[in-house]
Amino acid sequence: MSDTRAATQSVRYRERLRVPWWFWPPALGLAALIATEVNMGVAALPDWVPFAVLLPVAAATLLWMGRWEVRVVDGVDGRTEAELWAGPAHLPVGVIARSAEVPKSAKSAALGRQLDPAAYVLHRAWVGPMVLVVLDDPDDPTPYWLVSCRHPDRVLAALRS
Repeated sequence: MSDTRAATQSVRYRERLRVPWWFWPPALGLAALIATEVNMGVAALPDWVPFAVLLPVAAATLLWMGRWEVRVVDGVDGRTEAELWAGPAHLPVGVIARSAEVPKSAKSAALGRQLDPAAYVLHRAWVGPMVLVVLDDPDDPTPYWLVSCRHPDRVLAALRS
């Protein structure tokens, strides 16, 4: 997709699946603990080097874990239909047969024994609910999408508008 196309699309819904704030203190604490262990084990290394390396690595890892976005965008200048984007994948809204919210309490069942191996899944464990989008596209072997999102009602409303 070109950048000009992305620039002309209006966004109905957008959500980045970032890690929660309370992931940061344990991750940075663990990095500091490992840096301290390295300091104690390698006397020739300056004390600041393990901290200067491991703390940014921990922060970069947390940012990387929350890199995916879920968004619903309108078509380009009315020529194409709206699309659902879940991470790197996108889907025209016209091929959606039905959609529903998967509450946090039903998530383990949806991702467990009931999961079709051909389904597209964008799951983040720190995000409670999910959206189920059933496809009606004979050219696509994917039967449905399961996508983590914090506000499934807003995603579903954006898909239906």
